[in-house]
Amino acid sequence: MAKAPNIIVFLTDDQGYGDLSCMGCTDFRTPHLDRMARDGVRFTDWYSNSPVCSPSRAALLTGRYPGNAGVRSILAGHRTATGLPTQVPTLATALRQQGYATYMSGKWHLGLSSGSRPQDHGFDHWFGFLAGCIDYYSHIFYWGMNRQGPGLNPTHDLWEDDVEIWDDGRYFTEMITERAIAYMRDAVAKGQPFFLYVPYNAPHYPMHAPAEYVERFSELPWDRRIMAAMISAVDDSVGAILAEAERLGQRQDTLSFFTSDNGPSRETRNWLDGTQDPYYGGSAGSLKGHKFSLYEGGIRMPALCHWPGGIEAGQVLDLPCASMDIFPTAMGAAGADVVPYEVDGQSLLPYLAQGDALPQRDLMWEMGKQTAIRRGDWKLVLNGQLVEGAPPDDDIHLAHLGNDMGETINLKHEDPRQTQDLKEAAESWRAGIEERWETEFLHEDRRTSSQPRPVTHA
Repeated sequence: MAKAPNIIVFLTDDQGYGDLSCMGCTDFRTPHLDRMARDGVRFTDWYSNSPVCSPSRAALLTGRYPGNAGVRSILAGHRTATGLPTQVPTLATALRQQGYATYMSGKWHLGLSSGSRPQDHGFDHWFGFLAGCIDYYSHIFYWGMNRQGPGLNPTHDLWEDDVEIWDDGRYFTEMITERAIAYMRDAVAKGQPFFLYVPYNAPHYPMHAPAEYVERFSELPWDRRIMAAMISAVDDSVGAILAEAERLGQRQDTLSFFTSDNGPSRETRNWLDGTQDPYYGGSAGSLKGHKFSLYEGGIRMPALCHWPGGIEAGQVLDLPCASMDIFPTAMGAAGADVVPYEVDGQSLLPYLAQGDALPQRDLMWEMGKQTAIRRGDWKLVLNGQLVEGAPPDDDIHLAHLGNDMGETINLKHEDPRQTQDLKEAAESWRAGIEERWETEFLHEDRRTSSQPRPVTHA
């Protein structure tokens, strides 16, 4: 039997489709991630399973649609906030049963209360924070302190194996990387294959970056300059982790994925200038929409896969794939049976390794009142929002992504049969999600979520 590969999953936070040079970014470079693409696979049509962070992370780790994993909205950051239900298995749970050492270094955001933390979901060791965002230097969760009504007090949020630790003044992106490398060394010393989950919080607000990264992009406008600096720090970090895998003799036998949790944020709180201007530092490229939106800009992500010993280098793949596919793909690579687990994703191994076409399937999304479906090149969005908190941009929007990836032309009247078929399929799927939520998950009180606030325009 072939050796089970190590698995690394890199995840960024609020990074748009257009913010890697290998994905078309022209105003800054990401050389390490570009190399990962050249030596592996670049996906053109990869999706997160939600336009916001907690549900998309739940989908990635469980292989399920967010509603089937019990997480449908942004989870709260206070220390009694519930999250991913204990009974829902994760990729860490499954791989640990296959003899893998399992580690996480970075942002969790799937619950803070007992039963919802990383050690409750299969991770042997973990380092990072549990809420939705922290200051990159003080590691304090400030979000919500100035909200109308009862807000949240600022809370320190830095942990190792469920023990609170303090390390003021150190840039968190670099801390994630240092701990991830230490975890790899630990696993290799033990002779175990490892699963390493590396969810960076960059480039999520607050917009912080050390001078050494900012100075690389002195020619850019200030908001774009900081975005470039934050992503450049991640790029260096991914390069350092993959270089360490090579130094440890693990490069050929390590399957790595890189993607983002949702599209770029326009939230006014991104920037620290005290104004209420929407933020434009991140880019979804030519896509319509951003974080919170079910148009392509909110859910279509930069995505790469790298496995020198298992897949051919230099591939550019264009069939629709999603973060929930990572679970069954990793399990397949590990030689493990996915049948005992409820998964909505599908293994990409035949597509990656043999070039086989994927079975036809619909991909579905839901967020608030929005619902969306992609079937082949057709994409339907119901009650689609461009700006969070605003009225729907369209009650029904039909686009042919093969001809119009920016969803600029609404074809709902030109193809009423396609519109009706997709609408019925999306509504039927959404009804099933709602029914399961009511019967299985709502009693666990998911109502502690922090709902998105509207962007205030200047």
